Amino acid sequence: MGTTPTEVMAFPSIRAIVRDNGTAEVLVAGNSRVVPAGDSVQDLRTNALALIVGEAQTLQRPVRVRIEDPEGHGELIVHPDNRIESVSYDQRQTRRRAEAPETTPTTAAPAIIETVPAPEPVATPATASSVDARSWPPGPVAAGTVPVPANPEPQTAVVAGEAAPTRRSLKETSFLVSAPVLEPATRGWRGALTRLGLRMAPSEEELSEREDVRTVSQHWPGPRTIAVVNRKGGANKTPTVVMLSAILARYSGAATVAWDNNESQGTLGWRTEKGSHDRSVLDLIDSSTELLSPSTNAAEIAKFVHHQTADKFDVLRSDENEEGDHEVTAEEVDIAHQVLTRYYRLVVMDSGNTARAANWRRMIDHTNQLVVPVTAIEDRAEAARLTLQTLESRGGHDAELARGAVVIVSESTDAKRSMSGDALKRARDEAQRIADGFAPFVRAVVRIPYDPALVNGPIRYEALQPATQRAWLTAAAAVAQGF
Repeated sequence: MGTTPTEVMAFPSIRAIVRDNGTAEVLVAGNSRVVPAGDSVQDLRTNALALIVGEAQTLQRPVRVRIEDPEGHGELIVHPDNRIESVSYDQRQTRRRAEAPETTPTTAAPAIIETVPAPEPVATPATASSVDARSWPPGPVAAGTVPVPANPEPQTAVVAGEAAPTRRSLKETSFLVSAPVLEPATRGWRGALTRLGLRMAPSEEELSEREDVRTVSQHWPGPRTIAVVNRKGGANKTPTVVMLSAILARYSGAATVAWDNNESQGTLGWRTEKGSHDRSVLDLIDSSTELLSPSTNAAEIAKFVHHQTADKFDVLRSDENEEGDHEVTAEEVDIAHQVLTRYYRLVVMDSGNTARAANWRRMIDHTNQLVVPVTAIEDRAEAARLTLQTLESRGGHDAELARGAVVIVSESTDAKRSMSGDALKRARDEAQRIADGFAPFVRAVVRIPYDPALVNGPIRYEALQPATQRAWLTAAAAVAQGF
């Protein structure tokens, strides 16, 4: 069975170049490796593939390879067990001889993935004699057919009276290394061997974590707003707001604010650090004219938000008036959002439980990415489903947010307190059942293990267990992919 190219990571960048002067090289993350000489171009291809198979065996996974030779260029998938798959190959357009008759041009066939049958896997690094290079290049392809391997010797066509081109333009080359160098392993036994002086390639798990870090560390043009919603209380909305804000602020360095957009009094201020003042969103709205003035210094926003010293984001609290006599209006949401997006690149909004409230609906109007947290309890899951259904039924922007939502499923806390083996299994099974139920209807679903540091008191990223930190990093990467 062939491998889907998108399933194979393009990291490290690998290129194989075969030249018509009898030389070849393999570039791995910009580092050149000389290919042993051969008697023909096909020998050079085989020797180059041997080096690439060795790289795949070192990484213990398939690798993607860009190939270039005198006949054309394309892409291969090379497996550790010597299997070679041809993803694409474009032949160079050669100039016809002056006396050649005119022919009708044919339409190029769509790219077809061809899998070359594999020999028995070997444990030792590949050698030139053990590699089947028939996939490089594929022969002529007719539309709808499987390519027939062919290895013709390159023929250089020339126009009568002209010399064949022998030089490439300087525009086609560069001495700069464009691909990042693959850093050695830092985790697990591979990392231990690296620290002992034996450079080891990172594991798939470590590469996956690096990719998540890269995703959440990127900057994007313009501000982005995330809305965290679920009609039901106790669905983990506030912990989700705190964790997403902490991870995105820590890794990206972007100015980030968590905003408690509850219509009356929310709990975000209770689960985060309090600053040296008592100001809330209503105070920010009252001072909006000053804050939006071009002459106002950026540091003035600190009068209204509460900075999280360890996790590097700010919190805009909801109104904490004991009388609770003010409900935030849609117009006030517009004003507060305009102020915050002037001072912050990322706004993460907590929300109340009423999808009909004016401030809830206006929050959705400003949202770029929807996040729906849910604990592994059926009424929380049902409330999450109804929340998504409500948005989808409204159509337009609301429906797009629902279809592109990220659902975050946290394991129930009740089973963990009992520490019963059966209860733990039931909690995990229920979390998986709920995750599987949402998967067909949203863009991503991420599961979060139970962690006592999320249950009570102020929430801090460093207080979480390593497995919980890793799961939240995955969740934040899923959210950032929607930016």
